[in-house]
Amino acid sequence: MAHYPFLDPRFLAALEDSGSAVAATGWTPCHRQLTACGRSLAFMPLYLKTHSMGEYVFDWSWADAYRRHGLAYYPKLLTAIPFTPTSGPRVRFGEGADRQAAAQQLIDDTLELAADTGASSWHLLFPDPSQLALFADPRLLHRKGVQYHWFNRGYHSFDDFLASLTSRKRKMIRRERRQVAEQGFVVEAFSGAEITPDLWRLFALFYQRTYVKRSGSSGYLTPDFFARIGATLAEQCLLVTARRGDAVVAAAFYLFDDQTLYGRYWGCLREYDFLHFELCYYRGIEFAISRGLAKFDAGAQGEHKIVRGFEPVVTHSLHWLAEPAFRDAIARFLGEEDKHIRHHLAQARELLPYRQAEESES
Repeated sequence: MAHYPFLDPRFLAALEDSGSAVAATGWTPCHRQLTACGRSLAFMPLYLKTHSMGEYVFDWSWADAYRRHGLAYYPKLLTAIPFTPTSGPRVRFGEGADRQAAAQQLIDDTLELAADTGASSWHLLFPDPSQLALFADPRLLHRKGVQYHWFNRGYHSFDDFLASLTSRKRKMIRRERRQVAEQGFVVEAFSGAEITPDLWRLFALFYQRTYVKRSGSSGYLTPDFFARIGATLAEQCLLVTARRGDAVVAAAFYLFDDQTLYGRYWGCLREYDFLHFELCYYRGIEFAISRGLAKFDAGAQGEHKIVRGFEPVVTHSLHWLAEPAFRDAIARFLGEEDKHIRHHLAQARELLPYRQAEESES
């Protein structure tokens, strides 16, 4: 059985052993481990951060407000999967553990560590609903966000999925996929041992080049991270490549478990019409259907996903702030933000391309 990959010790070890999430990059690991009688009750990833990069729940304005009032926002404590805005468990519980009691102890221990380290705050990002409930503590503020996920409604093929869409959007997707083929691309999917060391090295190159082009700086993940994932967690990895002639020119990297496909990173030598949609969305949907997966989480942001069948979903985060005045101010801000989130959700749902939604309005 393939479990949520991002809390897997092999994934977290690859982040640290590769030099991707370490003190030198602003991610000092200080994970919380609860034990009793020599057995693990709970493990929670925790980092002491000196910046807010690689998190995807944006608090830059909070940090700026602290600065303008002569207070230090960094360091802060963060419970999250580095560089990974996917909802899921944020605590790995041992068999038979009292989950509620363990969660409460983790909260108390983390706030003690915040006092010891002088951290301004603690942030728990993207917990799934069940673990969100475990961390319901009046000291933690609840923040919501929006992502766009694709859901498998019992489709047997990609054409079956297309048949659920309105005619206009069905034609749009077919046209985009046809234009990828007309540009001469051969698209291939590899998983497990099929992803060779050479393919991992090539993808790492694409990933870094794409980051440099978009942001002017290298990507968060080192080439060694991808090599380590390929060596330890390949059975939950999917790499989709685009070849033109003899050369692979673009690729998309995914992970998956028994329920969900997670679209993670994309890289290319240069931009081509609709190739990003083909590798990052349409091939992901095909894979999810072929494996009988219930959901495809294609990552953060991207309202252009809606017209391609990705539905708006609410994400969650929890926040503790040591400074009472700023806690009150941020609580008010989150109340106003929540109104905008609810309005955006309503608007986004009206744009969904499914025939059922269209018929219900007529």
